[in-house]
Amino acid sequence: MSYIMVDIESDGPIPGDYSMICFGAVVVEEGLQRTFYGQLRPISEKFIPEALAVSGFTREEAMAFPEPAEVMCSFAAWLASISKERLMFISDNNGFDWQFINWYFHHFTGKNPFGFSSTNLGSLYKGMMKDTFVTFKHLRRTKHTHHPVDDAKGNAEALLTMKNEMGLKIRL
Repeated sequence: MSYIMVDIESDGPIPGDYSMICFGAVVVEEGLQRTFYGQLRPISEKFIPEALAVSGFTREEAMAFPEPAEVMCSFAAWLASISKERLMFISDNNGFDWQFINWYFHHFTGKNPFGFSSTNLGSLYKGMMKDTFVTFKHLRRTKHTHHPVDDAKGNAEALLTMKNEMGLKIRL
């Protein structure tokens, strides 16, 4: 089983009405060398300027990004090259990140290589600590920049720390 840490940036709160602008993924393993980065042309006329600004891109820049179908097919191929075993989607905010990745995969490729489930890193940490008020974010080493590969790497570092230093039983 391979855990894939994912982070997305969008121009609004939900897929379909709004667009995923870019995303990053990293295989959770020592070294964190296997990464994927995708930029996607918006699929909707609607966007929230403040949401788009988080990504660091202008609307004009985003309009020049590759077609979403092309990017999602490339991501699916990259995921297939990672492992023949089950892939586990994990993110800092899987309620947000998962909805975009899942929708885009189903809409543009017909299926989601992750299947139908995902894991929330924050909830996993809260359970380990037996405290719903704690956060894992101090375990990141890579600065949280809103570049999705940086953010996915920082979250993957936190998960590796939870495994290697805190005793989380997880097969990566």
